[in-house]
Amino acid sequence: MPIKQIITLSNKQGMIIKLSNWGATWLSCELPVVEQKREVLLGCKTFEQYAQQDAYLGATVGRYANRIANATIKVNEKSYSLSANQGVNQLHGGKLGFDKQLWHIQSKSNKQVTFTLISPDGDQGYPGELKVEVTYKLTDDNQVIISFNAITTKTTPVNLTNHAYFNLDGETNKDILNHTLQVNADFYLPVDRDGIPNGDLVNVSQNDMDLRIPRLISDKLLQSPDRQITGGYDHAYLLDKSQPIAAQLISADKKVKMNVTTTLPALQIYTGNFLQHTPNRHNGEYHNFAGIALEAQFLPDSPNHPNWPQPSCFLEPNKTYHHQICYQFMIDKL
Repeated sequence: MPIKQIITLSNKQGMIIKLSNWGATWLSCELPVVEQKREVLLGCKTFEQYAQQDAYLGATVGRYANRIANATIKVNEKSYSLSANQGVNQLHGGKLGFDKQLWHIQSKSNKQVTFTLISPDGDQGYPGELKVEVTYKLTDDNQVIISFNAITTKTTPVNLTNHAYFNLDGETNKDILNHTLQVNADFYLPVDRDGIPNGDLVNVSQNDMDLRIPRLISDKLLQSPDRQITGGYDHAYLLDKSQPIAAQLISADKKVKMNVTTTLPALQIYTGNFLQHTPNRHNGEYHNFAGIALEAQFLPDSPNHPNWPQPSCFLEPNKTYHHQICYQFMIDKL
């Protein structure tokens, strides 16, 4: 019987990350900041707490990350009813998504670990058996590289991401509102109160949603009509692929910067608007805005919007799904 395990990776800089086969989850990320270890990832104390929380802390989410409207998709003119777990909609793969599975540890070393999972045909309503592989690699220049691979027996939508929440000031700091964020994207997707897209892509210059210039997260946070709907940022940005990075996050004390790069077409920015009461690793609870998730992915509800300007989210039996997300940390040693 497989058991829940913790795997520790470290590098020459003194950076340490911890991972688990439960949900192929990123548990911890400690950076050596001014001769002290700084925990920059939100997390729980016990596996039981991870199983109970609904914030998807650090988890690998799938088969389809983000939301699918009415938990319904159509593949080759055939409709499929998916497992609904957020009202009538599906969020992050359904009630028993990949975040709630015990993955197989295929290989591990002190620098990388590979987890595998077989999602059977019909899992959460999706067609096709999907074989998934997720590799976490820690490099000596403080990059955490997450690689996703998958193959299927039937055409199916696939959208795999990691749901880590970052607080670069240290996860015991109360919030990320004084972090600075830059996202290289010209368009974003407006959503309704349920997070379901309710229109086409909109230029970021409208509705005060522009993050192309570095901006404090707290800046007019709840003044934009779009952010009022979601209680903060909870929006997908279509990335400008001509730019070298997708996003940069800077801590309030300016000692830590994090660059995000990815092969995926979009980035979901979620400022932890509903993190309140999520258990933390200190026998307490997080508050709203305790961390920010920068989830590289396909646009939400993409299976129902084939005309959006991005590659297809459907994986076919003769193809391999392969994408990467890289989080690189730069530390001010002074």
